[in-house]
Amino acid sequence: MFAGTFTALVTPFRNDQLDEPAFASLVEAQVAGGVTGIVPVGTTGESPTLDHDEHLRVIELAVQTANGRVKVMAGTGSNCTKEAIEYTIAAEKLGADAVLIVAPYYNKPTQEGVYRHYKAIADATKLPIMLYSIPGRCGIEIAVETVARLAADCPNIIAIKEAGGKVERVIALKKAVPAAFEILSGDDGLTVSFIKEGAVGVVSVASNIVPREVSDLVGTALAGRWDEAQVQHDRMSALFTNLFIESNPTPTKQALAWQGRMSPEVRLPLCELTTKSQETLRTTLRDLKLVS
Repeated sequence: MFAGTFTALVTPFRNDQLDEPAFASLVEAQVAGGVTGIVPVGTTGESPTLDHDEHLRVIELAVQTANGRVKVMAGTGSNCTKEAIEYTIAAEKLGADAVLIVAPYYNKPTQEGVYRHYKAIADATKLPIMLYSIPGRCGIEIAVETVARLAADCPNIIAIKEAGGKVERVIALKKAVPAAFEILSGDDGLTVSFIKEGAVGVVSVASNIVPREVSDLVGTALAGRWDEAQVQHDRMSALFTNLFIESNPTPTKQALAWQGRMSPEVRLPLCELTTKSQETLRTTLRDLKLVS
């Protein structure tokens, strides 16, 4: 279901309000770029600083604009199980195709608590669920054993976005989960390496800017044309790195702003890029002929 490229969309702001025309334009660019799907209100969408109504409005806009042309996997995670269930039920009613649910952050639950968190959400929805393990942000990972247990006990938990930065995790997961369970890279720079070990795609930040190029890279890797995929990866490797020169999604929004596609605004506690980071990022974009 999830093989390919899913774009973790930024949420455009203008004067601290949702910039709905810019968001719709971004979705249209993703459709034109050939992505498999879009992920509104994930980490890249600044979900922690959206209020409840904004969160649901972004999902609604994504569904309406995509209009069935690409899949919509809504970010509905929370460190409060009750809130995650509420967002997930709402996303289902709004017409999302699936949900991405990040590991419960800050609380630092045991793996039993992680299991019960996801089990409660899965029991509350019919939507397909992609787990999201990103220990660098959450302070915990979803253990391989917990993923396997959830895959066995919850028919609608069918995939994981793996953002732990280790190819070894992909290898371990492939051994532990059913063959149909899908693994996607959560890091653009590791996409080819992950697909070599059995992953089926990426949830990408870079595809906000280069959807066609990331889609082509994933397609090449899935076809097993490794030398060609490596060339494509190498061409974009500096972009993959420098979109994280400061906290995501600040660099991506700045890049899109230089292209005239939206304001670079982020919400506190995020703030604008330093001058030095701007210079580095702009050089990278110029080298790829993405800005003048």
